Amino acid sequence: MKKNIITISLAALTIFVSLTSCERNLDQISSVNEAEEQAMTRPESFRQALDGAYTAFKTTGYYTSDTGNQLIMGDLTTDNLIITNSGRNSNAAASNFEFSSDNSQTTGLFSAAYAVVSRANFVMSYLDNGVVTGAAKDNVEAEARAIRAAAHFDILRAYSVIPTQNSPAVNQYGIYYSESYNPLNNNSSRNLTVDQGYQKVIDDLLIAADKITQNDADKGRFSKAAVYGLLSRVYLYKGDYTNTVKYGKLALGLSPSVTTLDNFNRIWKENEGLAKITDGVLFQISNAAPERNTVGVAYNQLIDGQYRSEFVADYDFFNSFATNDVRKTVYFTPATYNKKVYNHITKYAGNGGPVNIVPVKYLRTAEVLLNVAEASFREGDQVTALTLLNQLRKERYTSFTPGTEAGQPLLDAILKERRLELAFENDRWYTLKRLGLSVQRSGKGDIADGTGSKAIKQTLAAGSDLWQWPIPVTAIQANPNIQQNDKY
Repeated sequence: MKKNIITISLAALTIFVSLTSCERNLDQISSVNEAEEQAMTRPESFRQALDGAYTAFKTTGYYTSDTGNQLIMGDLTTDNLIITNSGRNSNAAASNFEFSSDNSQTTGLFSAAYAVVSRANFVMSYLDNGVVTGAAKDNVEAEARAIRAAAHFDILRAYSVIPTQNSPAVNQYGIYYSESYNPLNNNSSRNLTVDQGYQKVIDDLLIAADKITQNDADKGRFSKAAVYGLLSRVYLYKGDYTNTVKYGKLALGLSPSVTTLDNFNRIWKENEGLAKITDGVLFQISNAAPERNTVGVAYNQLIDGQYRSEFVADYDFFNSFATNDVRKTVYFTPATYNKKVYNHITKYAGNGGPVNIVPVKYLRTAEVLLNVAEASFREGDQVTALTLLNQLRKERYTSFTPGTEAGQPLLDAILKERRLELAFENDRWYTLKRLGLSVQRSGKGDIADGTGSKAIKQTLAAGSDLWQWPIPVTAIQANPNIQQNDKY
């Protein structure tokens, strides 16, 4: 029986999604009732289907709404953010490390990412029907593979051990790597080790890098530079520093700007209708009409001209930004709410348009540079590491004097810049995790001067099983073959 494209549900397109989500429509290909086999006889349908896969990154559990929004999860679980008494208590359980299989704060990514994978696999399933050929076919395959790899990697680093986290990691439970469009599949299991899962991600990205013809003019789609950059991220997590450097340098060769000092404010404060500045952006999740999402709402809402924040900057972290650091005024707005001054996070607030509606920077050149700098250091090339670090710092600090660090101080400086640069971009939790470090919060309060209410939990040990988030219970109920993580 043929399905109408407009009524294909997320549950039908996702291997591990809760069965309760079947009422949510995809509308991936067409705005009219049309059998998918018919729709995919037109070349333009492949572009529309790929755009549908990109759009899936905006679903709840990825970059939409507040609960489980990946723009904040990587920071509220660490020492970068502190929950406020003035908010709605959203994501409070995750902030307190109270992870559970029935709480969408840490489980939402699982089904959201597999939904992205399914949309990419849908496109791949029609590649050989003869409608697109030659370079056009290669590019469709490359984009679909890159999308699929990105989503799988996000699942892998959240729900499995990271290879550099501890020595036995590579042989522990990985994930199910979905490589075919098979909506009725309910027998799949976590059949790969961590090492095998990383290799699947890398295999997809290497094919994508070889075949992609998409240029980088449209930052809302993968380009060769973005694929190379993503490879540098994956190899860094894998602990393969030689390939981190190799593919990171390829990305930097195609897109060398880490965002100039003059443009840094503008790449974050753009709204629909204003000039689009994408200097230093490799791949972003577009957020234009008619599917605009309030991606920054997890941090705060603007009420009667005042920011009401759910989470604010940790006192010590806020003060680690120097006064001549352009990021300090871009990321934060110290302001009063309910007669108290907080250091609000306004990185995603926008400027002059709808509040909290901006593109999501999934991958930036600055991260790739930091990947290469760290990997170069670990490979013994401190000259390259310092050169790259100074290249970034030159574009973030006014009146900057090049640093001369060496040895451990150089690595510390690289990791510090990573924390400052990628704050509120879903990095901090995963950096601590891959380095095998604990969470150690400052013990300060939520008010701008360090007083006020403190986090309930101040530490999370490096060896805790909580570093691997729980598989959602709804996924296990739908498919009992899925192995739950330890201690859940």
